[in-house]
Amino acid sequence: MTTRSGKAVPPALWQALDEVTFGRDRILNLRESLPSAADARARAEVWLRARQVSGGGEVLVITGRGNQSIHGIGVIRQEILALLPSLRRLGVVASWREHTAGSFVVIMAPVSALLEAPRRRRPEPVTNSPTTVPASLAALDASTLRMLEALAIQNLELLGVAVDRSFVPQEMERTFSILAASLSKGPDREAMLREAIMKALDESG
Repeated sequence: MTTRSGKAVPPALWQALDEVTFGRDRILNLRESLPSAADARARAEVWLRARQVSGGGEVLVITGRGNQSIHGIGVIRQEILALLPSLRRLGVVASWREHTAGSFVVIMAPVSALLEAPRRRRPEPVTNSPTTVPASLAALDASTLRMLEALAIQNLELLGVAVDRSFVPQEMERTFSILAASLSKGPDREAMLREAIMKALDESG
């Protein structure tokens, strides 16, 4: 890019401005590591899912223009452009726009959108029964289970029908699997899960 005087703006200056605007942890620079198209797509999906859970808002994905690619076509740029619509259908991103010829601003969808896409078939109510913790979730802390149960009940109520607790265990497992897919592995993963659950409760409440 150039200034009004026709002088080119140093790339380092644009990088500094982007870091001020977005924050260093909200910028994914795929141009620096030069991954393959498949690696770039996989890395971008994991990163965007994590950003949705950790903060939402706007993030910056730098793909590069592809000047060094065959025929000057940015392979990584095209791969990310193909990825974004699928992530929108999945409720991960809300929209995106071109920031420069080699980068995109991506607006994350709220965490609650993950739980609404695709929309679920409405369950049929049956007799009331206490909630049973699914065996697959037994390792979670009691406080996490309570929050997950509350979110599962809220999800079912948002379907607009009277449901009872017999549906809750299955909804807890479904909700957990969706949120867990967005979390990075590590010792604080369950704390991140609770944060994501709380965010979804606040957004849908």
